[in-house]
Amino acid sequence: MANTHWTVYLSGEIHTDWRERIIHGAEAANLPFTWLTPVTNHADSDDCGAVILGEEPQAFWRDHKGAGVNAIRTRTFIEKSDVVVVRFGDKYKQWNAAFDAGYAAALGKPLITLHDPELTHALKEVDGAALATAQTPEQVLAILRYVCRGELQR
Repeated sequence: MANTHWTVYLSGEIHTDWRERIIHGAEAANLPFTWLTPVTNHADSDDCGAVILGEEPQAFWRDHKGAGVNAIRTRTFIEKSDVVVVRFGDKYKQWNAAFDAGYAAALGKPLITLHDPELTHALKEVDGAALATAQTPEQVLAILRYVCRGELQR
């Protein structure tokens, strides 16, 4: 599998640089990855359904439209991925990230969760479905390097 090209979906929290740290580290190590992500522009993600399909007077239906449009991308990318990484931050509840993790697990996709230790209890069921739980983007990168190349950096 050393020459295999991997597709990795990076799901979850959008308010920190965790994705960039993983991607830049993988590029520096010349790892063979294609990266897929949700729309990380918060306003665009919230507004896509109303902008594309028409405004809604009730917030529920406005959010429903946006969730559906975003789900086309999310589900397609999770299905195409070899590995799914889901980051849980501390700013929001991130139900969408939990859904992505569950969807990936239901499809049998190898799942890596990423979160601070303070969230361990709240995410115990999600972590239970993951094959690895990391606390830093650098740990995720080390996991990806190891599974891709069989290289363990000490």
